[in-house]
Amino acid sequence: MIRYQIAKPYIDREDINGVIRVMESGFLSLGPVHKQFEEKFAEKVGTRFACSVSSGTAALHLAMIAGGIGPGDEVITPPFSFIASANCILYVGARPVFVDVDPITYNLDPNKIEEKITDKTKAILVVHIFGQSADMDPIIKLAEKYNLKIIEDACESIGASYKGRQVGTFGESAVFAFYPNKQMTTGEGGMLVTDDRAIYSLAKSLSNQGRSSDMQWLDHERLGYNYRMDEMSASLGLTQLQKIDFLISERCKIAGWYDQALAAYSDLIQIPQTAIGNTHTYFVYVVTLKTNEKIRDSVILDLKNEGIQTKPYLPSIHLLSFYKDRFGYHEGDYPISEKISSTSLSLPIYIGLNQSDIENICSTLNQVLMKYA
Repeated sequence: MIRYQIAKPYIDREDINGVIRVMESGFLSLGPVHKQFEEKFAEKVGTRFACSVSSGTAALHLAMIAGGIGPGDEVITPPFSFIASANCILYVGARPVFVDVDPITYNLDPNKIEEKITDKTKAILVVHIFGQSADMDPIIKLAEKYNLKIIEDACESIGASYKGRQVGTFGESAVFAFYPNKQMTTGEGGMLVTDDRAIYSLAKSLSNQGRSSDMQWLDHERLGYNYRMDEMSASLGLTQLQKIDFLISERCKIAGWYDQALAAYSDLIQIPQTAIGNTHTYFVYVVTLKTNEKIRDSVILDLKNEGIQTKPYLPSIHLLSFYKDRFGYHEGDYPISEKISSTSLSLPIYIGLNQSDIENICSTLNQVLMKYA
């Protein structure tokens, strides 16, 4: 029996009532609510425009198209990420070029980017992993030096900031995701944000079957997709966004309890580290094991048997069978990513956990680890 699941959305009566109002309105798609959500989201992030879509993956796909990335191009991105960040590059016929990650923050290592830049490189797809920003200043300098686009995958890091500036405001476009395990949710859904009106207009058209700018029902200007966000999801996003500061502060509180409880086990466990100048919004709380690398999966199973759900976060994309078969990657190609992938696990984090829950989870984790010490 699971006592602590790994994630759970925070849904209150305001969220439920908002969805009910939409259902009673008769406007379930292409109504007014998704536009309100877009306007409020852009305002919150600090961009001029926001385009709501059906998923973060859809937003990534549109960002690639809007960035003019296509066959023959290369896009630099980290291998330590959810697979969508690399797949979206393949969607447009380009090639992901992986750069290993920083061993402390798990974000793209700026010091390893330049050696991977070629005359085919068109963009850097920055992934802000787990709830904190990548080191943007050196990345921006490299992008300016080589005339590269920056696109941000901020799907896991809404509300995170870098030197006082929010993620989502550094690139020509950025994307966010609202899956139920994220800091806020729309069920399924995503958002593309930008300060560029042309990118916004193109994304709106592409997400709605390539319809013309005046959105006439059967006037299609280009090949498009059904990537629209429905009105019920947008309503949930709107009410969730209204309390996003609370949602993030509660996750930070839980992360603080974990930090305290795990401090006694620092010889066995590495807790998440927040880079100087960053704020962290804790999409997940990921620890790495300092013990034998081969025990992580056994630890996950042992914790499950104790009623604690955990998951490995994340596999290295280049070692997934599809990427190995297509590109010939091998173990050892990106050693830091691979080490993190083999030793990390995400602990339960959701609003509703209290400090005694966290202490219980951490005590159980320590007891399990001692079996393998």
